[in-house]
Amino acid sequence: MDDQEAPSRTGMSTPVELDFPFRGRWLVQNSPDRRVPSHGTHLFGTTYAIDFVPVDERGRSAPRTWRSLVSVESPETFVGFGRPVLAPVAGTVVAVHDGESDHEARRSQPALLAYALSQAGRVRRGPTAIAGNHVVIALAQTGPFVLLAHLRRGSVSVRPGDPIRPGDVVGTCGNSGNSTEPHVHVQVTDSTDWGTTRGLPIVFRSPSGRVWLPGEREVVDV
Repeated sequence: MDDQEAPSRTGMSTPVELDFPFRGRWLVQNSPDRRVPSHGTHLFGTTYAIDFVPVDERGRSAPRTWRSLVSVESPETFVGFGRPVLAPVAGTVVAVHDGESDHEARRSQPALLAYALSQAGRVRRGPTAIAGNHVVIALAQTGPFVLLAHLRRGSVSVRPGDPIRPGDVVGTCGNSGNSTEPHVHVQVTDSTDWGTTRGLPIVFRSPSGRVWLPGEREVVDV
C-alpha cells in the first residue's frame, strides 16, 4: 500500500470540500486533476496540493518584459501581489507564520534553472522554507487541516486560536517560500506533523454551487 492509498488519520475517504480562497481570475497550476502527487512528491503532505496564480483578463500573471525573458522580476509587478486570500472553510486557526521575505519572481528559463538547483537546500531547511508565510486552519480539533501558503510578508491577519468563517481575510497573496511567482498554494492534510502528515483529496465549491476539482491551466473566475 503506497502513501496515496493509505487510510488517513482522520478516517476520511471522500474529498474535503473547500470554497475558493480568493475572488477574481486565477490560473490553476499543479492540479491533482492532472497527476498525483500533484507537486511530484508526498513530502510535507503535498500529495493533493493545488496552486492558484492571479491573472488579468488576458490570462497573464504579469506583463512580459525583457526581464521576464532573461532575468528575475519584482513581485510587485505581478497583478495578484497583495490580493486578499480568504479562508476556504469554517474552523479554527491553529498555526501561522509570517516574516519570510517576498523574493524576486522567476519566469525566465535561466532564472528558473538556477532556482531549481537550489530546491534541495530549501527542503533541508524544512516546511517553513517551503511554505513561506502561511496559515493553517483546523476544520475540527483533530483535523483535517487546511494550509494556505506563500502569503505576503506582514499580511497575515489572524492568530492561533482565532475562529474563522469562509470568506474571512487571512492574509494577502505573496511570493514567500518555495514560489517562483506570486500565487496561493492550498493543501489539506490529516495532521500538522509535517514530517509524517498525509495529504487528503480536495474539491472546490463555486458561489454558484458547482463542486469540482479544477484542471491544469483552467482559469477560475469567482
